[in-house]
Amino acid sequence: VAQLLFISNRSRRDIQTAVAFLTTRVKGPNDHDWTKLRRVMKYLKGTRFLKLTLSAEDLRVLKWYVDSSFAIHPDCRGHTGGMLSLGKGAVTSGSRKQKLNGRSSTEAEIIGVDDFMGPLLWTLYFMRAQGYDATSNILMQDNQSTMKLLVNGQKSSSKRTKHINVRFYFAKDVIDRGDMTVEYCPTKEMWADVLTKPLQG
Repeated sequence: VAQLLFISNRSRRDIQTAVAFLTTRVKGPNDHDWTKLRRVMKYLKGTRFLKLTLSAEDLRVLKWYVDSSFAIHPDCRGHTGGMLSLGKGAVTSGSRKQKLNGRSSTEAEIIGVDDFMGPLLWTLYFMRAQGYDATSNILMQDNQSTMKLLVNGQKSSSKRTKHINVRFYFAKDVIDRGDMTVEYCPTKEMWADVLTKPLQG
């Protein structure tokens, strides 16, 4: 599984979700886990001629797609997936189990955005340090309640969201500074959705 993790992070982003779920089962694998591992290996063997295609349309626009699935793991934790695109293909991406339980899909989305704040800001600052005029750092989000909480902070809180920890409102400060904007992205167009749920079959 460690070798698959290395491959999925370097060149085969199409297996990131499957590998992320497999890594949660390393300590106590069962027969179903071994079957899933064999399925990933068979998939890799059958698709070894696929090529990774990347292209940049505009180096001033960084588009991040971040999505989360609520309570998808056996311990009721969520799963977060995210990717950066400069045009065609994912320049960087990640798929990981959330470190804490959320109480709603909105909270799972906020936790997911927080998980990707480090790479989101680092990429913006790196592009500027390299001399590129990166003017737009856009976070694409498919949950409108999450968008309101990200933009307005605790002012948008209701009875169902008042318990959310203050640390998850760091995104509001980033938005207020102008280092990030949030745009709505319909679920059908959310590229990161594939990084949050394993395909059934």
